[in-house]
Formats: sequence, structure tokens, C-alpha cells
Amino acid sequence: MLPRKSSKKPLAGALATGLRLLAQRSHSRYELRRKLGRRGFDEDEVESAVAKLVRLRYLDDRQFAEGHVRRRSATRGPLALSAELAARGVDRDSADRAVAAIDVEAQVAAATRLVERLAGRKSFAGYRELLDSVGSKLVRRGFAPGVVRAACSAVWDGTASTSEA
Repeated sequence: MLPRKSSKKPLAGALATGLRLLAQRSHSRYELRRKLGRRGFDEDEVESAVAKLVRLRYLDDRQFAEGHVRRRSATRGPLALSAELAARGVDRDSADRAVAAIDVEAQVAAATRLVERLAGRKSFAGYRELLDSVGSKLVRRGFAPGVVRAACSAVWDGTASTSEA
């Protein structure tokens, strides 16, 4: 009788799978651990693969957080970005540093573009109606109320960058 094959995948398999996942997009340590675990690798194999990927600098939560913030800051405010990073298992310090890199002017510019897009061709009776309608959507996207007011005011006053062009 032939010996039964182990259903466990070798470490090289976990490492190779981790590299393939990282080639598709960057991941946090937490995300990669979770994905490797779902693919049937045991905890020791996952931890060994993740540790090797960290040593080789293929996996870095700080860089992941910075990249995530760069990609998403056009449509999300700092509060939403922090929540997204926390959900992806990024430590608080790395998330805070990445989010702190967004200055207030960049937040107002991103929020202004969103106000213009969300307001669309609708006509509003006044600034307050614009703020109530579109501003609440921006607050849900993680923008601070002061940033939302500045963006709505810029659009209402016609000083938004796209309306000048």
C-alpha cells in the first residue's frame, strides 16, 4: 500500500503563493496571512512565509498604508482611510503616518472635485441645500466637516478649479 500523501502544502508553496498574491497587488501582513490560510496552508507555514517576505522587503505595512492612502485619497477622507487601513490590519502608527501625509489643501481639493461630481447638473436653491445634499455624502466618505464646508463653499461661489477652466 502506498503511503498517504500529506494534504499540507510545503513552505515553498506558501512563499510562492504569497509572492504571486503580492505580484497582483500590495497586501498588508494581515491580509496576506488571511489569504494564505484560506488557501489551505497551516499557521506555521503562513508565518514562515510572511516572515520571509518581510525580511526580503516584499511585504511592508508602512509602504502598503502609504500606497493605499495615495490611491484612495481622491475619493476618501482621512477618517475613512484610517478605518480602511484598520480593517486591513495595518497598525495604528503606520496608518496615522500615512494619513497625516495628506495636507488640508489636498483634502479640500479632493472634496471640491467630489462636490462638483456629486452635485452634477442638479440645481440647488442655496448653499445650505448643497451642503445638506452633497456634504453629508462627503462626511460619510471620511472628510472632516470643515473640509466639506470649504469644498461646498468653493463650488457654490464658483471658485472651484474645474469651473474656472
